[in-house]
Amino acid sequence: MPYDLLIKNGTLVDGTGSPRRTADVAAKDGFIAEIGKIKDGAATTIDAEGLIVAPGFVDPHTHYDAQICWDPQMTSSSWHGVTSVVMGNCGVGLAPCRPEVREIAAHDLVNVEGIPIEVLRRGITWDWESFPSYMEAAGRRGSAINLSFLAPLTPFRHYVMGEESMERAATARETEKIAALLHEAVAAGALGFSHTTGIQHVGYKGRPLACRLADRAELSAYAHVLRDLDKGVIEITLTQKFGHIQDHELELLKFLLEESGRRVTWLAIFDLEDQPQASFETLQRSDELIRLGAIPQMTCRPLIAEIEFKSGMAFSLMRAWQPAVGQPPEKLKQLYADPDFRRTVTDEMNRGVFRRNWQRVEVCDVGKPELRSLIGKTMAQIAKERGREGHEFELMLDLAIENDLNISFTQALFNTNEGRLAKLLSDPRPMIGLSDAGAHVSLLCDAGYCTYLLGHWVRELEAISLEYAVKRITSEPADFFGLKDRGRLATGNKADITIFDAGKVGSARRGTMKNDLPGGGKRLVMPATGVIHTFVNGVQVYNNGRYTGATPGEVLRS
Repeated sequence: MPYDLLIKNGTLVDGTGSPRRTADVAAKDGFIAEIGKIKDGAATTIDAEGLIVAPGFVDPHTHYDAQICWDPQMTSSSWHGVTSVVMGNCGVGLAPCRPEVREIAAHDLVNVEGIPIEVLRRGITWDWESFPSYMEAAGRRGSAINLSFLAPLTPFRHYVMGEESMERAATARETEKIAALLHEAVAAGALGFSHTTGIQHVGYKGRPLACRLADRAELSAYAHVLRDLDKGVIEITLTQKFGHIQDHELELLKFLLEESGRRVTWLAIFDLEDQPQASFETLQRSDELIRLGAIPQMTCRPLIAEIEFKSGMAFSLMRAWQPAVGQPPEKLKQLYADPDFRRTVTDEMNRGVFRRNWQRVEVCDVGKPELRSLIGKTMAQIAKERGREGHEFELMLDLAIENDLNISFTQALFNTNEGRLAKLLSDPRPMIGLSDAGAHVSLLCDAGYCTYLLGHWVRELEAISLEYAVKRITSEPADFFGLKDRGRLATGNKADITIFDAGKVGSARRGTMKNDLPGGGKRLVMPATGVIHTFVNGVQVYNNGRYTGATPGEVLRS
């Protein structure tokens, strides 16, 4: 029989963890039709000799909720062989949304996902109100890759409670209405719901993200929606103390498992440089719940944040930083010089991830030529040279003001110890994901974690096998979220296929800045190397690394 697509002579790594083998793959009408030694011809034939043929990668943790309005490619993810993404994570999103609440929903994304409000005002199309209509709008626009959605609790609470959603728990009647909307969303194909307890997650006007105010009675009602429908999962940002899981968080995981009867994925496992046992202790403490279906997520990349001061988003995850978010440059310079602002931010910073980390904060660019000697130096070095040890943050703000805000830094936050991270990656308990693709756009870009795993951990360090790595980023996340017919190369499955050069595949440790958001807004992107061809539902979307313009992606429903 003639096929639509024939991939010949490739080395097949099928996503199951089985040993690689040489085989041809044929596709017809969007499905894999045959695997083996194939003699029949096809409309399109790809010679994959010397290349790896794998299932398309599945990213379980993205924030493309707004970007789907203006970017059909879903960059940077699609550059890296990702063919399916899950969005709506961390309890924040854009649906359901009444017209009068749109500004609140957009500002939630500003604060939680680090996207400038001007970009959102220009880019969001608002051609929906309900959650099902949000998914339908995504399908109408077209996408290069497959899109799937968790129902984030915050906009559901906004929809029913208005601004009071950020002030209190829902009443019994309000909870009933929210649960009905959630039932509608999951019945229409949402993969479940998402939530956060993270104190860093603040929303409109610096108030707590609305879902953080949900009490146990609410969460029980929402969990019972999944139990009643017998489908869906729960995603929750949980660890209020980075790298550690606390007793009350373990108890909440157990509660969600029992109330829903469904699986839960939670954030996050991080390796901390100054607390080398924290991640392993977290896995040990949560082991029983992991066996019951509460699966933690981790990333395989060092988290390297880009810090710039002109947008006001430099430390937008911090509560004390909220007065800077969305402010114009002149106002920012005044704020950065304000002693009270400096003191409150420093107090919060000393309790958080910046504690004792100034040796990992490095100048990467400056505006004034006479200060270019600072590039490559750490803030610890500069503070020592200038006699400002112990006052590194204030010095950082002084440098920003001195450069008219045209200065940027990088900071390695987590996952910098490769020996410990190799052990975590070899542990089958965590799900590998946590790219946050589409969020924190001026701070970091970890959308290239799949190619980083294959290039750095498989090829360069030989810490894990290719077969194991491919399984971790294909069938494992697909199975967890119930993405049927995805994540494996098998006859009858959808023809989501990534072809890459194992000797070249990879991505950098840091992203590069582009001005390609709506209105010319800035974001970090992460180019890929070694990803040759990508097919989604049997249609080629990348040919020799170049986008074909095709939009065969589907909305994947539970």
